[in-house]
Amino acid sequence: MSHPHPDLKPAPPLVSGGLRVVALGGLGEIGRNMTVFEYAGKLLIVDCGVLFPEETQPGVDVILPDFTSIRDRLDDIVGVVLTHGHEDHIGGVPYLLRERRDIPVIGSKLTLAFLEAKLKEHHIKPTTVRVKEGERRDFGPFGCEFVAVNHSIPDGLAVAIRTGAGMVLHTGDFKMDQFPLDDRITDLRAFARLGEEGVDLFLTDSTNAEVPGFTTSERELNPAIEHVMRTAPRRVIVSSFASHVHRIQQVLDAAHQHGRKVAFVGRSMVRNMGIARELGYLRTPPGLVVEARELEKLPDHKITLVCTGSQGEPMAALSRMANRDHSIRIGQGDTVLLASSLIPGNENAIYRVINGLTRWGANVVHKGNAKVHVSGHASAGELVYCYNIVKPRHVMPVHGEWKHMRANADLAIRTGVAPDRVIIAEDGVVVDLVDGRASITGKVPAGYVYVDGMTVGGATEASLKDRRVLAEEGVVTIVAIVDADTGRLAEAPDFLARGFEHDDTTFEPVIPLIEKTLAAAAEEGIGDHHQLEQRIARAVASWAFRSHRRKPLIIPVVIDA
Repeated sequence: MSHPHPDLKPAPPLVSGGLRVVALGGLGEIGRNMTVFEYAGKLLIVDCGVLFPEETQPGVDVILPDFTSIRDRLDDIVGVVLTHGHEDHIGGVPYLLRERRDIPVIGSKLTLAFLEAKLKEHHIKPTTVRVKEGERRDFGPFGCEFVAVNHSIPDGLAVAIRTGAGMVLHTGDFKMDQFPLDDRITDLRAFARLGEEGVDLFLTDSTNAEVPGFTTSERELNPAIEHVMRTAPRRVIVSSFASHVHRIQQVLDAAHQHGRKVAFVGRSMVRNMGIARELGYLRTPPGLVVEARELEKLPDHKITLVCTGSQGEPMAALSRMANRDHSIRIGQGDTVLLASSLIPGNENAIYRVINGLTRWGANVVHKGNAKVHVSGHASAGELVYCYNIVKPRHVMPVHGEWKHMRANADLAIRTGVAPDRVIIAEDGVVVDLVDGRASITGKVPAGYVYVDGMTVGGATEASLKDRRVLAEEGVVTIVAIVDADTGRLAEAPDFLARGFEHDDTTFEPVIPLIEKTLAAAAEEGIGDHHQLEQRIARAVASWAFRSHRRKPLIIPVVIDA
């Protein structure tokens, strides 16, 4: 199994006739999926998503893949293939199209519809190419064949990429539900046919590789959802991802069966479900779906609300209901159904919301106490099936953290793929397929690019470090008025502190320290404000740590008297 090497050199130019594969995101993390394929001087990109920030990244909206390595080759890009319409696969497209507007965007009907709605907010009109499973299209030197796969959003596609150097099969995000709600199953017959032709490199979704067995079918959730609709004494509030059309279809069917009306709440939910209804992916019996304000006229046991916020996002409808900051007041007898997963790292936020809702008297039904969610990703049993059917020459696990990719690699080896033909790469690691052999040849930059309000890439690791310090340790500003002739304080300095515990006397011991620092600087003939400020900052920082065990951000300002 080839492991990434921290000492990898920058990648050399691609050997003539070779195929290069570089993930710029999605390896070693769950999110910002983006893979660049290079052949015969042209580039094909598969997916371009975002990663959502963690608590250690305050003020960041989303994190993008790093486009540095392709920025001077934008004109060589023949297209961006989108495997499905989730944010972690399409969220970065607006930022890529800002760099070159007319890159063709290739995807299925629903995926492109979700993307176009998103691009409208960015005032971008994309050049789109609509494809469906079973179709073959050429984009420059890349022959692409699209294969139906089943996932937690309709219209997912895997893509087989044929080049003179060999064939790559990229699963996208997928599972193998044998009874999907839309009867569109992952096309294993196509996988087998491609395997017969010869798959040189198989990129497979690792998200659930650690989970043994098979992912439960979506249909098995029907009884639990139906039970809630039948037995809930008052309103039912369902929270789900705004893209999980099938889960929401199950909710609509169960509500309809029990004579309830349904309203969508939350901008993304209203928008996405509108698109899904228009395109025929969401079937709604006449009169079932109404505007939220029409529900006020109905008795409570006839009401179902479908909203966003199943991950505890602070601004989403559900969190606001839990905090009593929403027009919908949760009360005794309401039932809240969380029809979604716990994304790792979000647990605390979700439990906060569950506790808040319970406090107002709601009965909260969630994955922990009922069968109301199944994953959108293939478990180990399904992945092993795929390896045995495709019989790939090389395997490269994608879409997952280290532990997921490692588990996926182990599965491939257990089905008989030689360990030296299983490649675990990281973001930015370059894998070249030359003469039928795939190997790691170097790396390209693949850092985090932070979107912070209107700025892209403005926030850096250093500025986030300052924000973390501000959040945890506070800030102390010192204004020192210095006599330019003597280099000494002209009057007592002013101290302004925020988030650093203090009273009127806290900073008294600091004044002699500043005087001493200035005197020492004057002796050395240092009068430069910047240097004086640095020295004051050091002196005050060591005092704050010695006497308060705190490391506040120190901002000294030196002014001439």
